[in-house]
Amino acid sequence: MQLKIMPKKKRLPAGRVALILFLCQMISALEVPLDLVQPPTITQQSPKDYIIDPRENIVIQCEAKGKPPPSFSWTRNGTHFDIDKDPLVTMKPGSGTLTINIMSEGKAETYEGVYQCTARNERGAAISNNIVVRPSRSPLWTKEKLEPITLRNGQSLVLPCRPPLGLPPPIIFWMDNSFQRLPQSERVSQGLNGDLYFSNVLPEDTREDYICYARFNHTQTIQQKQPISVKVISVDELNDTIAANLSDTEFYSAKPNRERPPTFLTPEGNTSNKEELRGNVLSLECIAEGLPTPVIYWIKEDGTLPTNRTFYRNFKKTLQIIQVSEADSGNYQCIAKNALGAIHHTISVTVKAAPYWILAPQNLVLSPGEDGSLICRANGNPKPRISWLSNGVPIEIAPDDPSRKIDGDTIIFSNVQERSSAVYQCNASNEYGYLLANAFVNVLAEPPRILTSANTLYQVIANRPALLDCAFFGSPLPTIEWFKGAKGSALRDDIYVLHENGTLEIPVAQKDSTGTYTCVARNKLGMAKNEVHLEIKDPTRIIKQPEYAVVQRGSTVSFECKVKHDHTLTLTITWLKDNGELPSDGRFTVDKDHLEVADVRDSDGGAYTCVANTTLDMVSASAVLSVVAPTPTPAPIYDVPNPPFDLELTDQLDKSVQLSWTPGDDNNNPIIKFIIEYEDAMHEAGLWHHQTEVPGMQTTAQLKLSPYVNYSFRVMAVNSLGRSLPSEPSEQYLTKAAEPDTNPMAVEGLGSEPDNLVITWKPLNGFESNGPGLQYKVSWRQKDGDDEWASVVVANVSKYIVSGTPTFVPYLIKVQALNDVGFAPEPAVVMGHSGEDLPMVAPGNVHVNVVNSTLAEVNWDPVPLKSIRGHLQGYRIYYWKAQEGSLKRNRRHIEKKILTFQGNKTHGMLPGLEPFSHYALNVRVVNGKGEGPASPDRVFNTPEGVPSAPSSLKIINPTLDSLTLEWDPPSRPNGILTEYTLKYQPINSTHELGPLVDLKIPANKTRWTLKNLNFSTRYKFYFYAQTAAGSGSQITEEAVTTVDEAMASRQVDIATQGWFIGLMCAVALLILILLIVCFIRRNKGGKYPVKEKEDAHADPEIQPMKEDDGTFGEYRSLESDAEDHKPLKKGSRTPSDRTVKKEDSDDSLVDYGEGVNGQFNEDGSFIGQYSGKKEKEPAEGNESSEAPSPVNAMNSFV
Repeated sequence: MQLKIMPKKKRLPAGRVALILFLCQMISALEVPLDLVQPPTITQQSPKDYIIDPRENIVIQCEAKGKPPPSFSWTRNGTHFDIDKDPLVTMKPGSGTLTINIMSEGKAETYEGVYQCTARNERGAAISNNIVVRPSRSPLWTKEKLEPITLRNGQSLVLPCRPPLGLPPPIIFWMDNSFQRLPQSERVSQGLNGDLYFSNVLPEDTREDYICYARFNHTQTIQQKQPISVKVISVDELNDTIAANLSDTEFYSAKPNRERPPTFLTPEGNTSNKEELRGNVLSLECIAEGLPTPVIYWIKEDGTLPTNRTFYRNFKKTLQIIQVSEADSGNYQCIAKNALGAIHHTISVTVKAAPYWILAPQNLVLSPGEDGSLICRANGNPKPRISWLSNGVPIEIAPDDPSRKIDGDTIIFSNVQERSSAVYQCNASNEYGYLLANAFVNVLAEPPRILTSANTLYQVIANRPALLDCAFFGSPLPTIEWFKGAKGSALRDDIYVLHENGTLEIPVAQKDSTGTYTCVARNKLGMAKNEVHLEIKDPTRIIKQPEYAVVQRGSTVSFECKVKHDHTLTLTITWLKDNGELPSDGRFTVDKDHLEVADVRDSDGGAYTCVANTTLDMVSASAVLSVVAPTPTPAPIYDVPNPPFDLELTDQLDKSVQLSWTPGDDNNNPIIKFIIEYEDAMHEAGLWHHQTEVPGMQTTAQLKLSPYVNYSFRVMAVNSLGRSLPSEPSEQYLTKAAEPDTNPMAVEGLGSEPDNLVITWKPLNGFESNGPGLQYKVSWRQKDGDDEWASVVVANVSKYIVSGTPTFVPYLIKVQALNDVGFAPEPAVVMGHSGEDLPMVAPGNVHVNVVNSTLAEVNWDPVPLKSIRGHLQGYRIYYWKAQEGSLKRNRRHIEKKILTFQGNKTHGMLPGLEPFSHYALNVRVVNGKGEGPASPDRVFNTPEGVPSAPSSLKIINPTLDSLTLEWDPPSRPNGILTEYTLKYQPINSTHELGPLVDLKIPANKTRWTLKNLNFSTRYKFYFYAQTAAGSGSQITEEAVTTVDEAMASRQVDIATQGWFIGLMCAVALLILILLIVCFIRRNKGGKYPVKEKEDAHADPEIQPMKEDDGTFGEYRSLESDAEDHKPLKKGSRTPSDRTVKKEDSDDSLVDYGEGVNGQFNEDGSFIGQYSGKKEKEPAEGNESSEAPSPVNAMNSFV
């Protein structure tokens, strides 16, 4: 059952479109009220890829709600994370949020890993995403010697950048020594890889300070490459060289600046491939060289470029498509063209997709006995794999739930019980990512409740829609009805719109819609109602609008705005100028419905708007003011300051620098302060951050710097009128490469075969390598041996397999990073195990203790750890129902059931057994490789239980004083039948029950004749079987003995006599006279003693119950007993063959716990599902023939 509610809204939108948007926003999956028991729900968590600032404390968020409030635990890299053992880690009270205090001590790298939060209470466990925590890093540039580049005018050139890989990747840009951006154009541009491309060079390209900067945003650092020197030989220089070495003829025929058609600098070749993920930005790049400079064009070979998602960057050299999808796959062609020719390159684009939701599972609220389903549908490329977990455990190894059936991406629930409550996790994953969603199944039996506040007042403008809330909750799902007025009938769909979330919509509210509306929610457990009130108000109207005005400067102008509104609403009139606030000037006066402007100035010209607001609606009207007058003499300029200039960096140290500047003109308003901002050109080019502020009299500032940031600064001046434009950026200042400062994380040692050890680790990225030549030194030795460390150095891998190991032996493992500069710090040692093998020994001393007819306890001795040869997963019990003496012969045809008990358990309970049955079982130990051998089979018998109801009951051969009963034995005797019990009692013409007769019948009978009965009398029969364990469920039937034919004939003879007809007419006349007399007396005030008559006939339903009626311990509801003892009402007759059959119900684990119609207390006693409906039950099936009262009728309805 999935319910929908909407939030409370008292003021409604004006238009129908706004109403539709409002309804879309208000419908969401129902949240169970927090005062009811419910499984945990994760409400807040850190992102999956969580990059932290290593200079600040680490905060990993995990918030959840539930009833009882959930407790929290964490895993790190797949194992339990004991926060109590780490003094730097604390958990927020009442929350799962972790704070790791690395500012006082410790390193962020120590806590790098994969974290997962679990929120758990008695109803289940919800889990967070895998949160990958990584500290941001900004490595230094590898030192290299760069030779000056000399080339002639017109040649092409590529200046490589090759920045260090950071986390996250850096932002690349080129500047000179003065921290000025190098100009770019169709001829000179920066590629996506950071390289600087020249289609052809010119003499003005000559300079010695081409510097590539890498800005790392997270650490706010900038790294710079060594400057590159470029010299372009001009035509004149080339001519001098040629003239000194060539003859005149050769000189004039030389063409140093020869034009040429385009060729591609990047990408290489005629074709290339590009793969991108759905939803990302697809960036395709083509940069060509040639003379003159080529122009780039883009086309899609098999279609057109999407108009709203296509953008051109970098002078059309880069094609970008945002929100890329699978439909964008195909061949894209870039064409480079100049006056001498054209070339093209084809890029084949393939769009893959990480999993994305088609239908995420939603929380499910069910009542006992209901059915439901959880659906988890996701798409991706490749198609994602769907897996389910229950309370954070893979559903394949989770405790069995008979109400649950898994069908691919759907879990189907049928006949759920309270123990079916759990939190299910759906994981959709492919090679590009995963999705994880928690959805709980909460089994509640809850009467309806209305969540909307009582007596809420809704006010709506006439002729607009009205929405009346009735947010509700209940389990089973309540039905909702609306009523208007105290005695109104239910509102129907012809005039009103009844929404699924309980909201009543009046599409066009009129004055007569005003009144009190009642919302009634009902389910089988009860009823709830709530009253709300609706008032319809008159709309607000402007009856006199402001008018257009033309005035001279210095005069006074007035605008009028008269408004009519509903007198019960508060009216506010606001004046605007050019859709903004009126100037804060004493010349503007607002008086009721007038606006007056005195001493009008040129700046007062514009549009003036009158806005009339009430709490429910708003109207407006505008007029334009034009000011005419000669242009006045210019006044002194009072403005914000001009920007500072001449920024200079001095005293450049590793962690500080001094910035100085020259202030700009203050424009007749003193400068109060200077604001200094910085840009991290390496990481966030173009994004400026606040650095500090200094007083207005100060023109220098000592600035603190962070390492490995490529800084540039700018300054703004502030006076009382505002701040200036920013100054030109200062020159850039880059703070330096070294050995790795961290080792690989997620080091593990797990065997894939019984004789090997597979060592895996998470490799360092380029940012973490801190230099070229990244390698890994992998070392291992047996934990319990005296062997020396064995080691090997590998590169470009994240796995190493050690062969020839003993089976399941603990090993100590460490993986150390190194590069061309040196080794990382000594790595941490982790423990792993070589490969597992199947267990060798079966559990011993298996014995069974039968608890009752449906429950048995199994005990066994644990298997020695050495014989398990792997990680102990638990023990598995195979059990089956077998015929005595055929235990081995028919085993392959026997359906076996399996129960798994995780961990080092030595006993387990087998529920849902059939009474009076012969069972066999064996036990096996389970490790990560599989199951061990089975223990010898143990057999046991379950004791007798109470039988089911007889399969059928028929009454045949009715006579004047006898009836014959025939029946079929119970379909499930659950033991040896000892006898049958037959109870019967007569029913008179007013449906009153007579005395109950109790009769015992031998168990071998299937037919019985009752004699000495009253003729022409209806009897009700109650029939059930018994075993040594007690009485079973009963079956009921009714029958009538035949009529005396002689008496019937005499009655016919008398009725045809004339004297009898005359006598009846006289009696009728006398009765008519008496009725007339009584009517006259009543009109004169006479009364009848009705109360005394009612007191004299006490309700026969209120009778004491027998202390021992033989029904204690039967598994049936109190309501079903009451139904069985009621006589048939008019129009309710048995079938023609007078056979009543009770369908057999399949045995399942539901029989052990809670059935559809009942439940057990902790002491084992039975409680009906609808207990509390009646205060007293009739003894032996007697019941009153009085009509039910309206209150009882309501109770029976719900």
